[in-house]
Amino acid sequence: MEMVARFKAVRVDRGGDRASMENEARELPRAGQEIEDRERRIINYCKSPDFDFDMFESGQFWKEAPKVRKNRLRELLNEGRSTVGTHVIIPWPGIVEIIGHSGAFDYVEYVGEYSPFSLELLEEFGRAIDLFPEMSSMMKVEEQTRGFIATRAVDAGIQNVLFTDCRSAEDVAECVRLIRPETPRAGGIHGYGMRRSIGYASYGGAEEWAEAMGNVVIAIMIEKKGAMEDLDAILSVPGVDMVQFGPSDYSISIGKPGQSADPDVQQAHHTMIQAALEKGVHPRVEVTSFEQARPFLQMGVRHFCIGWDVRTIFSWCREQGKGMRELLGG
Repeated sequence: MEMVARFKAVRVDRGGDRASMENEARELPRAGQEIEDRERRIINYCKSPDFDFDMFESGQFWKEAPKVRKNRLRELLNEGRSTVGTHVIIPWPGIVEIIGHSGAFDYVEYVGEYSPFSLELLEEFGRAIDLFPEMSSMMKVEEQTRGFIATRAVDAGIQNVLFTDCRSAEDVAECVRLIRPETPRAGGIHGYGMRRSIGYASYGGAEEWAEAMGNVVIAIMIEKKGAMEDLDAILSVPGVDMVQFGPSDYSISIGKPGQSADPDVQQAHHTMIQAALEKGVHPRVEVTSFEQARPFLQMGVRHFCIGWDVRTIFSWCREQGKGMRELLGG
């Protein structure tokens, strides 16, 4: 920690006077020595307009700050590897822990569109995910309040987002802008805030936070007639990582509600998968069992989200409860 030693030496050699210590702190970025993670945070803070000399000099700043958590799902996509997630609708963080202890999944998708939740619960969900460094998380966000929910979810520690009900490339581009940081390069509108993802009051974390927002995996539901008609443009929107077909909503939008198995609906699903693969966007498929994944694997799909907690409980109750009734004679 050469930088820390150097700064402390200034306190002694120059009597700790404010002016010399401020100047030395601001000269640190030019030193050119090997920079460790903690020292990079110090440099960023020294360069920032929020530089607080009194806090710096008191020693409070030298305490280790919480680091932005790695995004396992993003890592796997960058490495070109397949991914497997599972759905959670029950808003209890204990479910996340149970799934995490299984060691079977790369991420948990919290299906917020179908579940009651609070801002406090989103943070508890994020804390549960943090117990498992090799498992990430995602939230399925509904249409009407997508900007508010999506940004509060990622800032609570739910690292990735699945957006629903997009009807055009313009809708999709707006979803991307909601998540990406408001930097000239990223072009987003997401601002830095004192929230859980950066340790609430951590200083000097804006750069790390902006990088993390750039790494959020953005998935888009293709579940509207308009989205299929604008599919090529949607797949060309910068920042779209994954797409997933929604047969139920799509069947409604083409006037065939409840007919998910209709040939027109199934053909649209296959068309979306093939178009995504050709564009270099990852198609993801939801399945109830691993056996259902086989035909999609043959099509080239490598990303799946399998099962729903509520359906698993329902199926178990129906099967086991019926079995016990039969053993008891009705």
